[in-house]
Formats: sequence, structure tokens, C-alpha cells
Amino acid sequence: MKERRILDYIFITLKGMAMGAADVVPGVSGGTIAFISGIYEELITSINNINLSLIGIFKKEGIKAVWNKINGNFLVSLFIGIFISVLSLAKFLSWLLENEPVLLWSFFFGLVVASIFFVGKEIKQWNLGKITILVLGAALAYFITELPVSDNTDSLPYLFMSGALAICAMILPGISGAFILVLLGSYKTILDAVHERDLKIVITVALGAIFGLLSFARLLKWMFSHYKNTTLALLTGFILGSLNKIWPWKKVLETQTFGEKTVVVADKNVLPWAFEGDNQLMLAIILAIIGFSLIFILEKAATKK
Repeated sequence: MKERRILDYIFITLKGMAMGAADVVPGVSGGTIAFISGIYEELITSINNINLSLIGIFKKEGIKAVWNKINGNFLVSLFIGIFISVLSLAKFLSWLLENEPVLLWSFFFGLVVASIFFVGKEIKQWNLGKITILVLGAALAYFITELPVSDNTDSLPYLFMSGALAICAMILPGISGAFILVLLGSYKTILDAVHERDLKIVITVALGAIFGLLSFARLLKWMFSHYKNTTLALLTGFILGSLNKIWPWKKVLETQTFGEKTVVVADKNVLPWAFEGDNQLMLAIILAIIGFSLIFILEKAATKK
């Protein structure tokens, strides 16, 4: 476990808040924020360390050794930030999504475009193979954003799988976990279960998420250890392909109401001047530039530190 000061953990909590804010918006991944804030590999490694070997460590060395093994201070600080963000910012971001979607998506579009450069420049060795992987990753992410939405289902095995897939998407840069739930047709069931305190469904989804998180983290950790540049090329492709989902100007084709929440399940991208409504072009461009610049400002600050 890294030696850190209290101030370092405060910054980790703030990064968690940024991840939580991104996950609230369907189409933006908290994994992207983790990557551009420099904590992605540490997060994957820490989650990967949660396994059955901890039982042996606990018996031999005690709880402190277990805590150090899983990088407990880091994980707690990060998840406190995510929890704070979801509770405090969810309502505000939902309001922006409903009332000022063009401005919100413009900011995130600039942020994500900059993150493509940020992640891409981490690749130390470019060749035809890396470029091919990047293109395939972009094509896969684009294909996912174009998939039709499935009918709602309440089968427990299906909900377990939905929880596992959604959490995997959530920690992958470029792919939104909330959007995966909408695609799978599980969004309404899970949202209703949370509102109605249906513990059977909530626990099933939570177990699926835990299973998905622990198993997928092992795969990502292995990929980073053995094929780091190839993995980075794939993740860069995922982020590039996800731009289709977060283009600010869209024509809504179909919506569905889940409880008190209305979710767009079908839309198509249009040019700003073909947008029906106030496209707020100049303000949207300014916010996209702010989002784009923010990534490089954060990188500069991190480099100086």
C-alpha cells in the first residue's frame, strides 16, 4: 500500500466524486474519469487483490495485513467520493440532462475527446497491430451504442448477469454501465426494485456486480501486466467509439418512462443547425473547450506534483 498523506486521500475522494458524477450520466463511464485522473491501474490492482488468499493472510498476519493487501485506504476514500457524488450530484445532473442536455453533453464531449489523446499517448509503441486493435475497439463501442433496447425482464439469473455486465462496463473507459442496463432491458426492473425495496432483486444484482467486478478486474490486471500497449489501444478505441453516444445534438426517436424517470432509448445524431430546439451553439462550443482543456490542466498539475 502506498504511503500517502491525508491531503492525498482527500484528492482521491474528489476523483471518486468525479467518477460518480460521470456514472450518473448515461453514456459516460466512470472508468474514463479514473483513467484520466491517473488512478485506473491502481483501482484494478486493488480490486484484483480481493480474493480467497486474503483468508490465509488474515489467519497468519491479521486484519492490518489484509487491509494493506487490498489497499483499503485508497478504496474506501474512492468509494466514499463515488457515494457522495451519487447522493449529492445525481439530482443536479439529472436536471441538467433533462433541461440543458446540449450543454451537458458538450462539456462531456470535450472531456472525452481530450481523454482519447491522453490515453493514446500512454501507448509507447505504435504499429499496425495496435492501430487495428484501436479500430476494432472503436467499432465495438460504436456497435454497442447502436444496439436496440431489449424488453424488460425480471428473471433472477438474467438480472445477476445484467449486474455483472453493467459493472464491467462501468470500469471500462468509454462504455456506460447505466446504458448497458437500458440495452439489456433490466433498467426498469432494477430501478423499481430500489424504489420498492425489493431486496431479492437488489441482492441478486449486487451479487452479480460483485462477481463481475472481481472476475473482470483479474482479466484487466492480467492484460495490463502482459499486453499493456495493446490494452491501452483497445481502451482508446472504446473511448473513441463512445463519442457516438455523447454527441450533443440528437433527434429523439423513442423514450421510455421508468418510474419517475424518462430515458431515451432511441435517437440519432444530427448537425447543430438541424437540431430541433435551442442548439446554444456558441455556449456549447465554449463548454466543450473547457471540458477538453480540463484534462490537460489536470495532467499539468499532476506532472508538477
